[in-house]
Amino acid sequence: MDTLYSTRVTAIGGRSGTIRSEDGLLDLSLALPTAMGGKGGATNPEQLFAAGYAACFENAVIHVTRNKIAKVKDSDIVVVAEVALSPNGSGGFVLSVALDVAITGFDQATAEEIVQAAHATCPYSNAVKGSIDVAITITTN
Repeated sequence: MDTLYSTRVTAIGGRSGTIRSEDGLLDLSLALPTAMGGKGGATNPEQLFAAGYAACFENAVIHVTRNKIAKVKDSDIVVVAEVALSPNGSGGFVLSVALDVAITGFDQATAEEIVQAAHATCPYSNAVKGSIDVAITITTN
């Protein structure tokens, strides 16, 4: 299998540290959220995961319609990803994801078909399949 893209990010200091990509474009401080007893004021791994998943899923929706007559354009779709961190009952933690997908210009049934195809295509969806619960809500305008 050919790799289309690869990147490296270094984390130092855990949830209260820093992250930096090898090209320096991503260079952020991290902080434990106040909801978890931290001081907040900086991003956290769950926000970064939600941002990546939302952007990637949106592009997957656009991708699956590329060869169709009716295409989803960048301005036709908004994806909001909510990532939740919960205890797993045995001392560890689990993530869950809720994706709210809003598509303009399609009826509900077509939008649902497109989103299901995107869910099967998106690398984030494929990576978490079977290990993270993903709930998807689809609305049309």
